[in-house]
Amino acid sequence: MGFVAMGFTEHSPLPFETYYALPQQREQEYMDETNRLTRKYADQIKLYRALEQDFIPGVTEDFSSVSERLQLAYSIGSVHLVKPESSDDLWFIDGPERQKYDDGLDQFFDGDIRNAVTQYYHQMNQMIESQVFDVVGHLDKIKMHNAGRFFNPEDSWVQHLVDETLDLIKEKSLIVEVNTRGIYKKRADSYFPDHSTLKKVHQLKIPIIISSDAHLPEELNLGFAEARQHLLEFGFTTTLFFEGYSWIELPL
Repeated sequence: MGFVAMGFTEHSPLPFETYYALPQQREQEYMDETNRLTRKYADQIKLYRALEQDFIPGVTEDFSSVSERLQLAYSIGSVHLVKPESSDDLWFIDGPERQKYDDGLDQFFDGDIRNAVTQYYHQMNQMIESQVFDVVGHLDKIKMHNAGRFFNPEDSWVQHLVDETLDLIKEKSLIVEVNTRGIYKKRADSYFPDHSTLKKVHQLKIPIIISSDAHLPEELNLGFAEARQHLLEFGFTTTLFFEGYSWIELPL
């Protein structure tokens, strides 16, 4: 595919069983296999071991502890499970099944979409303020299963929440992932983040990377060319590239 480097970003272990997260008992296997592949293909491609670390306040392990234990090159910080303020329930806002999103909205937030979306962004903000990581993953993923039904992402109250999160990202010098998965999986009609948010990312001079969020080998570079053109049209001229355990700026 023409890659000169690639990072493995498995979903981080969670203290309960899921179908998508790395089980904690297989952490050593993940380390051993990524080490093996790094050595095997050293003369062809640079490989890095990383994680997409899930943040749930009061539930997930501190990112720094996980990074140290697994000797990670870098981390993506993401929110997939939203914890209501008044309970220990978890609202799964990702995955292929839209009904789970709808059911959780009803069960955990009494159908109050404004409260639910606000809690998502507040949890994202808490992650940004309290954890050490490099890249903010699909920061407006909350809109995917909404699909224009419960709230309009352009509404002023949503944009206010987005602005708060972007200000924190800027303050903490984090990177925003431009995630193509929603489009090529036909679950969204825009990237994560969407058009209006990307404009703000550009205005704030927040650095970006393009990511396919691939779960299968054939997905590794899906949407890259289109995303590059899209970003150039927005006025972006550079992206970040991970090299030698640091991020460097390269022309788009």
